[in-house]
Amino acid sequence: MDERPGLRERKKAKTRALIQKEALRLFREQGYAATTVEQIAEAAEVAPSTVFRYFATKEDLVLVDQFPPFMDALQAVPPDVGPIRAVRMAMKAVTEAQTPEERAEGLAREILMLTVPELWAASLENVTGVVRTIQGQLAAREGRAPDDPEIRNVTGAIIGVLFAVWFEWVKDPGMDAPAQLDQALEHLEAGLPLR
Repeated sequence: MDERPGLRERKKAKTRALIQKEALRLFREQGYAATTVEQIAEAAEVAPSTVFRYFATKEDLVLVDQFPPFMDALQAVPPDVGPIRAVRMAMKAVTEAQTPEERAEGLAREILMLTVPELWAASLENVTGVVRTIQGQLAAREGRAPDDPEIRNVTGAIIGVLFAVWFEWVKDPGMDAPAQLDQALEHLEAGLPLR
């Protein structure tokens, strides 16, 4: 009896992933604005109402929450590791766990988010939530309040580095983004010396 809910949840996750995969493919092939929910439903072999059951809006098909694996990885880093090194370790763990297909899908989402104005606007709310979550997690790791100015500053610096690499990756999809991100965070951890 315990297996049924697990099976149901796995089936839901599989359906959700298929819908999103087909949506991303169609967005790349036809453009975001030219792709309809009906086309996505047909490609995923589900009803349009099923698409809306999993994704309340068309934007949500792109604005996936990939954040939980990172937060789990960050929580797994030993508490005596400093905040920037902890983020580096968590990012590396998440990247190493991804398949090449998952990395390619991530890049496709990033490109859409930065090149489609309505997605960029919708993603800003997501970004704000991500910043607050990272700030809260780093504060907890250091035994400080989330609104501590030093925690705010460290979080802001980390987010700035992430965005800088993110923008470059979208312009140059052949870039080894995980390696560049690790190097950028290493540079931040060293105090941003100009060599």
